[in-house]
Amino acid sequence: MFNLAELFPYKFDSKYSKPAAYFSMEFAVDQPLKIYSGGLGFLAGSHLRSAYELKQNLIGIGILWKKGYYDQERNQDQTLKVSFRDKDYHFLTDTKILFPITIHGAKVFVKAFLLKATVFNTVPLFLLTTDIPENDYLAQTISHRLYDPNETTRIAQSILLGAGGAKLLDIIERETEIYHMNEGHALPLCFYLLDKYKDINEVKKRVVFTTHTPEKAGNEEHSIPLLNNMSFFNGLTPQQVQEACAPENGVLNYTVAALRLAKRANGVSQLHGEVSRKMWNGHKGICEITAITNAQNRTYWKDEALDRALESNDDQALVARKKELKEKLFRVVANQTGKLFNPNVLTIVWARRFAAYKRANLIMSDFNRFVKIVNNKKYPVQMIWAGKPYPEDFGAINIFNEIYWKTKEISNCTVVTGYELWLSGHLKKGSDLWLNNPKLYHEASGTSGMTAAMNASINLSIPDGWVPEFAKDGVNSFLIKTADDSLSQDEKDRIEAKNLLDVLENEIIPMYYEKPEQWNSIMKASMRDVLPFFDSGRMADEYYEKLYHFEYHEEAKSTARSSKKVVI
Repeated sequence: MFNLAELFPYKFDSKYSKPAAYFSMEFAVDQPLKIYSGGLGFLAGSHLRSAYELKQNLIGIGILWKKGYYDQERNQDQTLKVSFRDKDYHFLTDTKILFPITIHGAKVFVKAFLLKATVFNTVPLFLLTTDIPENDYLAQTISHRLYDPNETTRIAQSILLGAGGAKLLDIIERETEIYHMNEGHALPLCFYLLDKYKDINEVKKRVVFTTHTPEKAGNEEHSIPLLNNMSFFNGLTPQQVQEACAPENGVLNYTVAALRLAKRANGVSQLHGEVSRKMWNGHKGICEITAITNAQNRTYWKDEALDRALESNDDQALVARKKELKEKLFRVVANQTGKLFNPNVLTIVWARRFAAYKRANLIMSDFNRFVKIVNNKKYPVQMIWAGKPYPEDFGAINIFNEIYWKTKEISNCTVVTGYELWLSGHLKKGSDLWLNNPKLYHEASGTSGMTAAMNASINLSIPDGWVPEFAKDGVNSFLIKTADDSLSQDEKDRIEAKNLLDVLENEIIPMYYEKPEQWNSIMKASMRDVLPFFDSGRMADEYYEKLYHFEYHEEAKSTARSSKKVVI
């Protein structure tokens, strides 16, 4: 039998002794473990690190993606190339645990690997795989690609994560009082628990849910017949599913179902909490949606020399270290692109997951004005873009390629590939200005700006996600004025692009060169103000306080899903 005593190298803090399991489709724990795509994974990785630092009784449950998300490379003409390569991780421990789950009415074997707590200073993380000889090739592919584009494969991945992860916890006989779903991907765990306890209220006592997606279209849903054929409901009949979570029009929306099966849920910023409550308020029987703002692990992301300079209020040391970090970043850029940047020049970075709503090319909307700004000899500017589009998001890939072609002959602008933890760290440490310009109300949190601020990079942002909780315009950051909500999206883009270039040209760039003391004051205020609230230690603490310790009480009144027991 698996030795549970070996999992944790510490005695639990009494505040965090309630045993919880954190289910996430992706974890960005450290650069060598490539099982993440973007912000959701970055958030989950920081959560595991801070839970370790706080000595929490938390276990992570994920999937060991054989090919990861993808490797971002370049074609011969320098456009984006998507590559899938098998990956091996010798620092994972083979638990020797092998067990079956049911997918599409067939037996699929699952093997569990363990990332021990001491490898990267995280709580224990179990990673499930179907890529083993006991399965046929089709079953093996379930754990090959994170966010596989095939619909049935994606459903199978959710079954693997949710039902497979919950079954693993039973196999190792680990008492688990709280099952935390980070997004709706792990929804089948609810049906596993319903089959186990035979009572919807026993499920709701144990399940909590974090929602990240502020667009209804971005919340996964599938038809009930397809999900039933795929064994998504762990043997429950469609009638039992209807009683448990009241799917509408023959379609199960993962987020709505999770909100009906959890005792409490949270959005990932105060603004996103408001957006989520408005988005789902027409659905009966959903749980309360509170807000726990995302955060990032300072221990992992910080630069010691920058912190020492800030603590001693030594501007000279702060500026000197910043230049050293810029030079390190610029070596990476030169190696990739052949463009050698200058550490004395204001450097702007836009780097995050490439998606249309994040508007990577907004700053180039008025291209002639953009070129005029970056070619200004008196106040030179350098700009770097980075990020991974979804492999099948050809619109986002076209934006990536468009940026490359438009900046190809501009020696101080470039787009780099391989945006993962390692490159992200270099970009945050080596940038002066961290640009964030999504469509308003579309960015649930947007945590990259937090770690940029920790590393003396000033945020220039639309007031979306976490930013309204942090930003003081002209004091610790710069804000881009937003357009009127009543306007068309094209008109909003035009106005906000102009506002972005206005604040750059008229305020930020002249300040950097003419008023270095004011610039340094904003930079230091940014570094100070981002902590401790936006360190993930606060977030991990709030999860216990607001979700795990929250007491569920069965509702007396009847709702769409009803508080009556579901008979299994």
